Amino acid sequence: MLDFNFQKTLQRTDGSQFTLDIRLSSKAPRTVIMGASGSGKSLMLKAIAGLLTPAQGHIIINGITLFQAPHLNLSPQQRKLAYVFQDYALFPHLNVRQNIACGIRHGLFNPRKRSRYTEVEHWLAAMQLNSVAEQYPAHLSGGQRQRVALARALIARPSAILLDEPFSALDTQLRAQMRSELANWQQQLNLPMLLITHDPEDAAAFDAQIWHMDNGLLYSAPRSSRHHE
Repeated sequence: MLDFNFQKTLQRTDGSQFTLDIRLSSKAPRTVIMGASGSGKSLMLKAIAGLLTPAQGHIIINGITLFQAPHLNLSPQQRKLAYVFQDYALFPHLNVRQNIACGIRHGLFNPRKRSRYTEVEHWLAAMQLNSVAEQYPAHLSGGQRQRVALARALIARPSAILLDEPFSALDTQLRAQMRSELANWQQQLNLPMLLITHDPEDAAAFDAQIWHMDNGLLYSAPRSSRHHE
C-alpha cells in the first residue's frame, strides 16, 4: 500500500543542514511513525502530501505513483490524500458546515452559509456535528474540531489518510475516545492510514505497523535494524 524512497536536504535557520532520507515499504492498512519533535516526521508527511518536493526518489500509494524524480510530481489536489494537520487548520471565519464543504468545493470562493450539500449533511450526521453545524471553530471543543477536520478530509473520498499528531491537543479521556473513533472510520472506509506521533500510547492504540524516525531516518522495529525493502 505504501512505497516510499525519497531524499531531501534542507537548510536550518542556524545554517546547518538536515537530510530527510525516507525508505519505507508497507502493506499494512495502518502505519504509525514514532519520533521526537524535530526528527523529520512532519517534513516526511508534507513530502508525501505534495507540500514539499524531494530532490530524488519516488512516492507510491496503492500502486499509484504520486512522485517520481525528475519528471512526475502530482499536485496536492491530484494526489487525493486526506491530510489532517496537528492544529486541524480549520478556517476560523467559516462555520462547521462551511469548513466541511471546503473538502469538496475548491476555488476562490468559500462555500456559502446557506448552501446545503448532501455529502456535507451526511458527514455532519456521521460525526455527530449536527448540533454545532452553524458554530465557528473558536466555539468548539477539541474533539469537535478534530471531527470537523476529519470530515473535511474524508468528504473528498481520498485514497489514503495522513495524520500529523492528531491527538496532541486533546485531554487524556478525549484522546482515548478519538483514537477509537479514528480506528473505526479507517476500518469502515478501508483507507490506508499513516499516522505520525511522539506518544507511545497513540502507537499502542492501533493495530499498526510501527516505525521509528530519528534525525530524518526511518527504522522498523526493532529500532536497531534499518529497513531496506
